[in-house]
Amino acid sequence: MTSFSRLPRSSAAPPLEDDDLLSEILLCLPPQPSSLPRASVVCKRWHRLVTDPHFICRFRRHHRRNPPLLGFFNTDRGRISFQPIMEAPNRVPSGRFSLQLHDGDGLKLLGCRHGLVLFLAYQRKQVLVWDPVTDDQHRIAVPTVFYMNTTMIQAFQGGVLRADGEVHDFQVVLVAACEDDRQVLASVYSSQAGGVWGNPISAPLPPEAYTDVQFTNICMPSVLVGDSLYWPLNGNFATSSYYILEFNLERQGLAVIELPVYMSEDDTDLTAMRAEGGGLGFLFVSEADASAQLWKRKTDCDGVASWALERTIQLDKLLSLNSEVERQFLMLSGFAECNNVVFLKTWIGSFMVELESLQVKKLFETTRLWHPFESVYVVPAISKQLIYDSSESMLQSC
Repeated sequence: MTSFSRLPRSSAAPPLEDDDLLSEILLCLPPQPSSLPRASVVCKRWHRLVTDPHFICRFRRHHRRNPPLLGFFNTDRGRISFQPIMEAPNRVPSGRFSLQLHDGDGLKLLGCRHGLVLFLAYQRKQVLVWDPVTDDQHRIAVPTVFYMNTTMIQAFQGGVLRADGEVHDFQVVLVAACEDDRQVLASVYSSQAGGVWGNPISAPLPPEAYTDVQFTNICMPSVLVGDSLYWPLNGNFATSSYYILEFNLERQGLAVIELPVYMSEDDTDLTAMRAEGGGLGFLFVSEADASAQLWKRKTDCDGVASWALERTIQLDKLLSLNSEVERQFLMLSGFAECNNVVFLKTWIGSFMVELESLQVKKLFETTRLWHPFESVYVVPAISKQLIYDSSESMLQSC
């Protein structure tokens, strides 16, 4: 009878006693504001792991593509305010994000992306990049080429973004429409490339552009699709057309893309967006028939691009706009690109519509344009006060 000797036990630590493996597990917690504070009160070991600055950077990087919608930023007479949107225990207090302003800043909010907020301080001729979570601020002088024509300051727009895998470095793209020169101008600032602006890039405006060329809705922020940023353009065109301005980050090139001419109604709002299945699309909201249409740009085998209507949403039915009066004041007030959510203002209130599921949520009243703030809310070191705040919110929600 053959005897078998007992194999020696492995000296490897059990899975949950291995800090590296436990960190990988904790990294997969949902990117909600309450996730890490809750994990940090489990035990001292978990607290040590989730408050480690290296882990927090990894957590923010891991969830960058699917951040929660924390709320909205807007400006009113130069004052910056934050309106939270999430429910307890994930609701970030409105006073948590506070920006210290300088006299004479005269800030114009240009947009939010990747946890950063971009402002134009037009009186100081600067752009301000602010991380509300860490309160890091960067004030950057605007290239003088943008001020060679004083009328261009009214047609400024811009976008801020972080490269894949980056937490600290960022890029700013500043664009302007110049009526006198009949062109659009762009320049890129990179904190990683020595903190300097790149050479200015220009592209001609459409030949039918006459005067008063500007970015639609004045403050409608950019939308990132693939390697490009997009802004809707309108103005006093001979054909009354709408256009989308594209800035390709990889090629460092500008292009002006025409939208279907028959959609140029006075009562139409639009935004660029990522189309269903990927690629460039746009959404426009028409007050005339209380509808929203989602379009996609397609390219055939010969390389010829065209627009195709993908879907129509009857907003009067979706939002229960039952009378002519309720349908008369229908406006696009914001778009959250990561969550694919559109925000609408009506006479009966403001609504958030998830475009894929068509789920609707009625929001607070406002008359201002909203700049959705999508970010992973994790402070560099989870303080006792943050743990206390989250614990209180959890208790109140029970």
